[in-house]
Amino acid sequence: MKRRSLISYTTVAATTALALPAFSQTKFPQIKWKMTTSWPKTLNTLFGGAEKICDRVAALTNGRFTITPYQAGEIVGGLEVLDSVQQGTIECGHTCSSYYKGKNSALVFATSVPFGLTAQQQNGWLYHGGGLEAIQKVYTDFNVINFPAGNTGAQMGGWFRQEINTLADLNGLKMRIPGLGGDVMSKLGVNVQVLPSGEIYLALERGVIDAAELSGPYDDHKLGLYKAAKYYYYPGWWEPGPTIDILVNLDAWNKLPKEYQEIFQTAAYETNLNMLAQYDALNSKALLKLMAKDVQFKTFSPEIMEAAQKATFDICEENASQDESFKEVYQQWKKFREQVFNWNKFNELSFAQFSFNNSSS
Repeated sequence: MKRRSLISYTTVAATTALALPAFSQTKFPQIKWKMTTSWPKTLNTLFGGAEKICDRVAALTNGRFTITPYQAGEIVGGLEVLDSVQQGTIECGHTCSSYYKGKNSALVFATSVPFGLTAQQQNGWLYHGGGLEAIQKVYTDFNVINFPAGNTGAQMGGWFRQEINTLADLNGLKMRIPGLGGDVMSKLGVNVQVLPSGEIYLALERGVIDAAELSGPYDDHKLGLYKAAKYYYYPGWWEPGPTIDILVNLDAWNKLPKEYQEIFQTAAYETNLNMLAQYDALNSKALLKLMAKDVQFKTFSPEIMEAAQKATFDICEENASQDESFKEVYQQWKKFREQVFNWNKFNELSFAQFSFNNSSS
């Protein structure tokens, strides 16, 4: 499907200023949608992203186009968002595309790939490297169109009830980890579990699972995961810059006036950028809270990191050899990754290596 060009985001302020009088003077239809999400309301940054889209759409249409967000489980389960949107029972949903890799393995690229792109690089690929067009092409098979609508930034490596020092320590470990990262962990001997975010704490606290990853310090602290496991590992190599998507039923999308489509895309774009900024501000504060508790911060050993990286690209190459859809997205993504990594070695890496290690704090 040929995607309409996104609104020029440098003119968002002007669009906002003009929208209210325009919609009060013209006869645009009154439209009411529902939005399901993969998040409990307690995760106010993730669920808050869904709320932000709804609030902005309503504001920019002077209340003519309203969307009501629902937390996971209110209408459908947190991992059933794609199904409900595809079937048209709900018009749109806020979720991670990687949750649905079983339906099409290429959907992992919409979220994040282990040892892949940072949040800034991911946005570069999606908005200016052909990534969004490639993912939207995949979603046409589901009668869905997607837009980036949030990013947590680089994540932590999760909570473990016991220390993990070697590959042998991973064997038989029960861990909550979705997406391609879960496939990698499975290849390394982990018994992978996929649970909605709202079920993680109890499963970890009761010993149903031995480890779990969710996001970063802010969300992890909100869910109290430090109470259920004391070893906090980093880095979150499986999700260096995960994008949250808004999925929209294509039939419902095509019925919208073009003006509403542009406003919806703008609201998603704003949310994508705002969530990343919000997480950076919140995570830095929450990290200090966790440091004040009985939490032991651990880095993954070089043995685990090297094995995980090798397993990642072994899986990608295998998937590409078996699935033409995966191959098409992977080859494009891989080329962009090589180019942007080469550039960021000069600017980002050199700056970070000096500045982060020579901080005055």
